[in-house]
Amino acid sequence: MPTRLLIAEDEPSILESLVFILAREGYDIATARDGEDALDRLRDPKGPPGLLILDVMLPRLDGFEVLRRVRDDPALKRVPVLMLTAKGQARDRQMAEQMGADAFIAKPFSNQDVVRQARRLAAP
Repeated sequence: MPTRLLIAEDEPSILESLVFILAREGYDIATARDGEDALDRLRDPKGPPGLLILDVMLPRLDGFEVLRRVRDDPALKRVPVLMLTAKGQARDRQMAEQMGADAFIAKPFSNQDVVRQARRLAAP
């Protein structure tokens, strides 16, 4: 059974690209377009995904708030989180690391970097 990933990204072209490259690697992909939807999908009755790929800038709840809630929730706190943000946002990266993000990739990202991080972080 393929590992499930949740991608929380509101930019359609980036979301489409991430879904394409990760599905091609054999992952089962779910998506969310805002922070509230991401939290709802994380609480899937089948259990949490093996990896959350989380954009910092999301509508309704930003990625930092989603990350805070994930790390505060006993049922979700072990879900690996890969944060995405605009290039050059060093403060975002530092904040994400302090809040418990497992990895960080700046946009624009290389497909290879995303696949490598997913392989490293995704729970089997």
